[in-house]
Amino acid sequence: MTARRNRRAGVEDRWRDLPKPRHDVDGDGNPMFNTDGLPVMKLKPKAFGKGKRWRAGYVDDESTEHAKSFTRKVDAQKWLDTIVSSQVSGNYIDPVRGEITFASFYREWSSRQVWVPGTEQAMNLAANGVTFGAVALCDLRPSHIESWVKAMQDKPLQPSTIGTRFNNVRSVLKAAKRDKILGEDPTERITLPRRRRAEAAMTIPEPIQVGELIRSADGEFKAFVALAAFAGLRLGEAAALQIHDVDFLRREIHVCRQVQRANGGTVEIRAPKYGSERTIPAPDGLLEIVAEHVRLWLPSSEPTGWLFPGEHGHPWHQNSVGYRWRKTKQLAGQPDWHLHDLRHYYASGLIYAGCDVVTVQEALGHSSPNVTLSTYAHLWPNADDRTRNAADAMFVEATADALRTGNPKIPADQQT
Repeated sequence: MTARRNRRAGVEDRWRDLPKPRHDVDGDGNPMFNTDGLPVMKLKPKAFGKGKRWRAGYVDDESTEHAKSFTRKVDAQKWLDTIVSSQVSGNYIDPVRGEITFASFYREWSSRQVWVPGTEQAMNLAANGVTFGAVALCDLRPSHIESWVKAMQDKPLQPSTIGTRFNNVRSVLKAAKRDKILGEDPTERITLPRRRRAEAAMTIPEPIQVGELIRSADGEFKAFVALAAFAGLRLGEAAALQIHDVDFLRREIHVCRQVQRANGGTVEIRAPKYGSERTIPAPDGLLEIVAEHVRLWLPSSEPTGWLFPGEHGHPWHQNSVGYRWRKTKQLAGQPDWHLHDLRHYYASGLIYAGCDVVTVQEALGHSSPNVTLSTYAHLWPNADDRTRNAADAMFVEATADALRTGNPKIPADQQT
């Protein structure tokens, strides 16, 4: 086993530095003496006067030696100080590996990642669409990132799409930095196209519109619409429900999986988005709709059977749900609605009822409360709303008796 060398660095004078003075020898290896009988000492290396005088070298954490020659000692020391500083700060880049291009690094790095097909497809789309794939990582600059972002905007892509692809590529560059192939992260302080505010981009149906959607849904699709509106389930989560996931006794719905349609039309069952397995308290009205769905459409199914069975033993998926949803919203006179709008309707109802951020996060299966706040912060009452409500309560309490009995200081015939 080869011993690892410790990290070290130094500047060497190639013309003067020797391990120690030693006897010069003749061709037979015998010590040489001058005319006075004194030994001839070899004081100069063979490289004396040849090439650049100063050699700066260091050994990295992998026991690999690196060296570079300079004419002036000050330049050698300056170069070495930069290397040592980067090693101490954690920004050291392997000079050889730093020449690897972004595209080459991504191919090698992505082959080791444990991704579901959807994530792999999104990462490949982002990484293969950059304009700097052939640029060495050590040469990558913020200007390369800015040019790529501008190219996406000129296509044009939506700001949300640009943001997603930017974050995916940023994760690749962070991996390169961890592997000491990239020094500074060039994606820092990059300005992205501004997204629309959540309240402007979000559509929340009115209760009467949700009721019309449920009434317009075909018999077997009615429960699906109700699960989106009154349990906030995503399309893939509702489609992947099995009969036993609905606990009628405890009035709960267990979200344990989701349906995804992968490349080539393959239907896949996997864990919910962000690993958001959860238990949702279900209202009685929703449970009645689901129970009726089971009675009419699944009378002989096993508890592990799909609540919405499709073809070839698979549950419904994006295509089969999409067809039914388009038909339903047309009949309800709401052609612009998206199925995901019913999830917003559910979230807004929880917030209006006074539920806190964590409660809403857990019900929706968000990865963190920050996601919930960034999506629905505009729906929570702000300081003005609380002040106004408090003042209203004070006003009612202070004037209730006077309004009921009249003001004794005002003649009765002048009171209204």
